[in-house]
Amino acid sequence: MVEIRVEGVKKRFGKTVALAGVSLHVKPGELFAILGPSGCGKTTLLRIIAGFEYPDEGRVYFDGRDVTDMRPDERGAVMVFQNWALWPHMTVYDNIAYGLRIRKVPEDEIRKRVKRVLQLLGIEGLEHRYPHQLSGGQQQRVALARALVVEPKVLLLDEPLSNLDAKLRLRLRGEIRKLQRRLGITAIYVTHDQEEALAVADRVAVMHAGRIEQIGTPEEVYKYPRTLFTAVFLGKTSVLRGKVLRSDGDYVLVSVGSHRIKAMNCGVKEGDVAAVIIKAEAASLEPHDGATPIEGDVTVSMYIGSYVETRIAVNGQGEIIVNLPPAMRLQPGRRATLYLDPNLVYAFPYEAEEIRELAEEA
Repeated sequence: MVEIRVEGVKKRFGKTVALAGVSLHVKPGELFAILGPSGCGKTTLLRIIAGFEYPDEGRVYFDGRDVTDMRPDERGAVMVFQNWALWPHMTVYDNIAYGLRIRKVPEDEIRKRVKRVLQLLGIEGLEHRYPHQLSGGQQQRVALARALVVEPKVLLLDEPLSNLDAKLRLRLRGEIRKLQRRLGITAIYVTHDQEEALAVADRVAVMHAGRIEQIGTPEEVYKYPRTLFTAVFLGKTSVLRGKVLRSDGDYVLVSVGSHRIKAMNCGVKEGDVAAVIIKAEAASLEPHDGATPIEGDVTVSMYIGSYVETRIAVNGQGEIIVNLPPAMRLQPGRRATLYLDPNLVYAFPYEAEEIRELAEEA
């Protein structure tokens, strides 16, 4: 189990800043997810940890050893790429054995280790097929097998499930998690899919514009965002503009038009203009202790299956997106009163330019 430290890593590509001084700590045996939108720098960071890119500034350490100047094969880390990068002219067996052969492992040992990893990933019987004869899920397992057969110290996964259909992604992300726990290997998992990151990781680093916004457990980053970006990016959210009327410790009361909304205080004070971030699951149709009532007109009602995505216009102040049970479906055109859980509503300082940029990214 390897501990990984990244300290002050910067990277530019021409005039583009890919990483602007990133530092993080991955604990031994941890599955650590790096989550963020396209272009935020997460894959560049992973490639620097792997040794495929060299930082302009900063260092990378494995168990306290500076590996920044080492080649990828000297670090003891292996990477599973987004497109899996299987050799099309090689069989499954030869794809998996490739890394062992270039390390000049004896053929008898190769056979034992390939057989073991085939069983581990449930792909016995496929060893004589070629990649084009496999399903997407099978190809992904072969890519994992090829990485694990060399018995790496660190497993690096770059969007490993992005080329699969939704149902298969759900199944395989659980299998990757179980496999990582069984092997006790340190792993870093890069993805833009927030549900995927929250489901598989021990801890998550949320990235934006080449910087780390927040690091914490999945529950910490989701329920207790420290930055406006994290609050807006994680989950389905709505943003309203209001003025802080009163501060009461951890909570504030914000005026939004004719409404008074109670929210968690995320750096605002009385008199400030606030961005009120409302998670879709914050709203219910039933009143409960501490909830804030808010009225509006239903504009959209979309049946998703397990919930109905409903949009409610709040008296010219914007729209709120809420997830309601199918049994409580509201028809467009009707007036509705929602009750907001203040523990899922956040008040941040309102920065117009940042709000605009976040809306464009969303």
